[in-house]
Amino acid sequence: MPNTMNDKNKQSSFRGEAARESLPDDMRELFARCGEKLGFVPNVFLAYAHEPEKFRAFRLMSNDLMKGESPLTELEREMIAVTVSSANHCHYCLASHGAAVRMLSGSAQLGDTLAHNYRAAQLPPKQKAMLDFAHKLTVAPREMEASDREKLSRAGFCDAAIFHICAVAGFYNMTNRIAAATDMRPNEEYFNMARDGKE
Repeated sequence: MPNTMNDKNKQSSFRGEAARESLPDDMRELFARCGEKLGFVPNVFLAYAHEPEKFRAFRLMSNDLMKGESPLTELEREMIAVTVSSANHCHYCLASHGAAVRMLSGSAQLGDTLAHNYRAAQLPPKQKAMLDFAHKLTVAPREMEASDREKLSRAGFCDAAIFHICAVAGFYNMTNRIAAATDMRPNEEYFNMARDGKE
């Protein structure tokens, strides 16, 4: 297998990058803003570039789940994304959302620990219950029962929060599988984000 770790432009071996000049105006403008703000265009965007309508739907749902109003904090939602991605061994999402956890928490240790084993993280009981639920939903969905939701209720989550936990975990199970199936690879910039004071 060829070594692609040092190829910054290698986003996927499945379809390759869509020609920038052929992108719809809204996507071209978004990619330009990403380049200005982040210094790169996330490879997940490039992977969807061949399918503008699916890209818009993906981004709309992602923004709503991760940035929209929710009983969960943005950090908690990113913690779910990392825990699910760890269970699924999703290289792309572990790199990108691990970086988000480091940035939001101010702790490189938390981001890295969740990526390896969320049970090893020193978390409050409420967040531990949240990640236990998301992990079980990922690895054993057929075994989910009312008692699993009841554990979240006892931990202090309202019904709306429980639904949001389910929605975020379900979304990242989907994206993990798309990333795996299309050989999506993380931008190398993610690995150095929020380490030793870096943004």
